[in-house]
Amino acid sequence: MSEKVLMKGNEAIAEAAIRAGCMHYFGYPITPQTEVAAYMSKRMPKIGGTFLQAESEIAAINMVIGVSSTGKRVMTSSSSPGVSLKSEGISYLAGCDLPALVVNVQRGGPGLGGIQPSQSDYYQSTKGGGHGDYHNIVLAPASVQEMASLTVKGFDLADKYRMVAMILADGTMGQMMEPVSLDVEKTEPVEKPWALTGTKCEREHNIVNSLFLKPEELEIENFKRYEKYKYIEENETMYEEYLMDDAEVCVVAFGITARVAKNAVNEARAKGVKVGMIRPITLWPFPKKPLMAAAEKVNSFICVEMNMGQMIDDVRLAIECKKPVELCNRVGGMIPTPEEVLAKIESAAKNGGAQ
Repeated sequence: MSEKVLMKGNEAIAEAAIRAGCMHYFGYPITPQTEVAAYMSKRMPKIGGTFLQAESEIAAINMVIGVSSTGKRVMTSSSSPGVSLKSEGISYLAGCDLPALVVNVQRGGPGLGGIQPSQSDYYQSTKGGGHGDYHNIVLAPASVQEMASLTVKGFDLADKYRMVAMILADGTMGQMMEPVSLDVEKTEPVEKPWALTGTKCEREHNIVNSLFLKPEELEIENFKRYEKYKYIEENETMYEEYLMDDAEVCVVAFGITARVAKNAVNEARAKGVKVGMIRPITLWPFPKKPLMAAAEKVNSFICVEMNMGQMIDDVRLAIECKKPVELCNRVGGMIPTPEEVLAKIESAAKNGGAQ
């Protein structure tokens, strides 16, 4: 068994990125993800990598575009308002079919909001976030260990599909400390024949571009991209099922709320309530198939979220509104308690799925 070390979630992301072969980091400090940048500022010079605190989030994401176009692994990190500023650059990465890892350790909003944890960037991350038709692969860790392992997974998926992968955590996940193994599995870097590495007069010029002035060409590119997205939905969806075999109520939660919800599920089970949980690990692609399968046997669903109800829309779409879906939520930096989730579960079980 590999040795474990006690680390903050933010630090685990940074160290895992380095071990995944990331030698270039560009960012800008913002609470509650600043430890990612601070860690990179210490480690990158020691390994011959590049750390640069850009003059703004906009500058940072454009530096990511430049390094990614050369075929190197590169990442940036921020929190909610900062990711909003990066959204145009993320759209450019999608339009150029360039891989990169973007980390969002969410805080409350809208606007400057507060520095406490939130999950209110779900729409922004899973529905694109910038202009145009595109998707990001969105990974939602629920432990410090997953902060590390999903960082490595994110780099691998980004390279494999030439697109942005995003770690969507929250302030609690970024700041909490847990034992973590950094001996995380990774794949060999893929070949990148498209990269701008200099031709040495040995090959045709590569061009990285997101501008297509002929509408027919842009349409073809978008259709091709969505064929790729369809393949990803079929092959890269990740989720965890917990006590779903005989469940009559299904709780759906991700990130820190999934940990709270699991405690509530255990308490409900101890009281004889047949409840289980499905935890999406990829928020995009979303685990539609297991949710639809659950809809064939449970009476109702409960979404536990730290927002005003965002993932709940995807749950309803996934199950084609076959069963009622209720929301258990806190906002503004507040985290639902196990007692609040338990009360919702008991109410749903008592009502038997009645609207």
